[in-house]
Amino acid sequence: MSRLNYRHLWYFWHVAREGGMTAAARVLHVSQPTVSAQIRKLEKKVGEKLFRRAGRSIELTDVGRIVFRYADEMFTLGEDLEEALRNLDGQTPLRLMVGIVEAFPKVLAHHIVTPALEAFPHLHLEVFTAPPDRLFGRLAVHDLDLVISDGPLPTTVDVQAYNHRLGSSSVSIMATPTFAREYAEREFPACLDGAPFLLPAEDAALRRELRRWFADEGVRPRVVAEVQDSAILQVFAWEGAGMCAVPTAVAAEVGRMYELETLWVLPDVTETFWAISVERRIRNPAAARIREAARDELLLAGG
Repeated sequence: MSRLNYRHLWYFWHVAREGGMTAAARVLHVSQPTVSAQIRKLEKKVGEKLFRRAGRSIELTDVGRIVFRYADEMFTLGEDLEEALRNLDGQTPLRLMVGIVEAFPKVLAHHIVTPALEAFPHLHLEVFTAPPDRLFGRLAVHDLDLVISDGPLPTTVDVQAYNHRLGSSSVSIMATPTFAREYAEREFPACLDGAPFLLPAEDAALRRELRRWFADEGVRPRVVAEVQDSAILQVFAWEGAGMCAVPTAVAAEVGRMYELETLWVLPDVTETFWAISVERRIRNPAAARIREAARDELLLAGG
């Protein structure tokens, strides 16, 4: 198919939104025959009817619904672009509401969100941390623009949303210098058998990866604590409670913050990170910047 005429699509979009030719004509400040002519041209281009009669009104056909879904994304994105450009004068702050699952590494979350703050100096950012189900519930009612998660949206969650892969990282085992000295000369991974270990909580993707790897290697670390929040888990490690697993992408920074050292990088263990939105194409420009920056820059070194 040759390129669609966006003017035809623009008229179609208004007819679908307003529920009829006459209503769309009023919004567009044109005559009703002009709108009808534009719709006929688009239908000819598509090769299918886009509307059908439903009593005294009209409704979208199956093909019409497909066209409308894409047109709605296109033109709504255009409106968001205009708003973002208006925001450049600093008079109307752009707003972004982000949910971060508790198990998500907080240092990494900061790196992921920072490009939005840099791209939009007047951005009004609100960040919430909570268990995944609570965040997905807020996402479903459009109370959040984005959820940053250590896993894709589970198929068991009844929310119409889309997974946007941000990147992945290998995983490092970290501990205090005291632990590092004690285990440095021991045979790996056998030395992990019975070693004190801090695990993420049950719903964390990293926990499942670690359990799988432990089983494959035939080692059983002694689980000292299971901690929902990743930052609290690293504080426990800093206090010497046990070893912990950290994405290699931020291991150096975590080491500086919590005075931890990397003992080993685990082979065959990868943690993947996701942004989840109710939009297939993210329209909020600050949220879109988060996705783009993570894909282009963030996780290349640690992947």
